[in-house]
Amino acid sequence: MVTDHRKLPRRRGEALSAAIYRAVLDELAEVGYAGLTMERVAERAKASKASLYRRWPTRIELVMDAVYHELPTPESTPDTGNLRDDLVAMLGRVATALSGPAGEAMRGLLGEALRGESPLSALRENSQGAARKMVAEVVRRAVDRGEVDPEAVTPRRLDAGHALLRHHFLFQGTPIPDELVVEIVDEVLVPLFTRG
Repeated sequence: MVTDHRKLPRRRGEALSAAIYRAVLDELAEVGYAGLTMERVAERAKASKASLYRRWPTRIELVMDAVYHELPTPESTPDTGNLRDDLVAMLGRVATALSGPAGEAMRGLLGEALRGESPLSALRENSQGAARKMVAEVVRRAVDRGEVDPEAVTPRRLDAGHALLRHHFLFQGTPIPDELVVEIVDEVLVPLFTRG
């Protein structure tokens, strides 16, 4: 039996958005990106379709917001007290997220973007912007501690770790092994930021 959302207590703002994001991720886990519909998300979130379409005119926009809400943010970067451990913890969180519903969504969004069905620029901007900011925050703290020379911080170096994770995610699939995260940090990132 389907519950009539109009008879439930009215949610607004963050409470409603959180319920919708959770519904998107649950749908992705259950039916995958291809099977996700606005109707099923609304039903699962116990919200009206109109409330979804007011905020997110397309499925692509809804899924992108839900995914980026789920992924680690620059504000949540680990602070262990040293560059290596911060990078391992941060990339580990990203690898875990990519192994779940967020990763399923990213594959679907990328597939649509490559076919010209969604704006690749928005996907690229969200993905690279957040990833670069996370690494920049970790490296900024390392610069403050004297572990990294500020001259070693460049946009390409900030992008390297996430680029390697994305490459593995796209071509090798998931789960992303913990050993790979450690290798990316020890063999690529730490040397990039600490050696002349």
